[in-house]
Amino acid sequence: MATVDITGEQFASTIEGNDIVLVDFWAEWCGPCKQFGPTYSAVSEKHSDVLFTKVDTEAQQQLAAEAGITSIPTLMAFREKVLVFSQPGALNAQQLEQVVDAVKALDMDEVHAHVARSQAEAEAAAESNPAVTKSSGPQDGSQIPDL
Repeated sequence: MATVDITGEQFASTIEGNDIVLVDFWAEWCGPCKQFGPTYSAVSEKHSDVLFTKVDTEAQQQLAAEAGITSIPTLMAFREKVLVFSQPGALNAQQLEQVVDAVKALDMDEVHAHVARSQAEAEAAAESNPAVTKSSGPQDGSQIPDL
């Protein structure tokens, strides 16, 4: 499957409407992004069950800011609407394949349980300390170690 460019307006529905979504945050002027692009595209061809998307951080500055992108390229992986991987830097083909395989192999019952526990702890902390605010960003399963 080829990569798909998405915008801020499409981001949420893309994550919600697909089981596994990889997102490459990039920019035209970024040398490492240009090196990573062909690798990302080639790996996308091998995994028809994964949606490989790209976000141009220049054209989608608000989305990049909301996603907390401070370095590009940054790769994010979502599975069942949960952010399970986020890492800046260009990966080689083997590293990208490892990420895809690890995302596919996740025990999502365990990930969802972890997210639920984290949300409950955050809500309890917010109730006991009004100065603590709840996170409104994507839930991070934190299940895949850095490569």
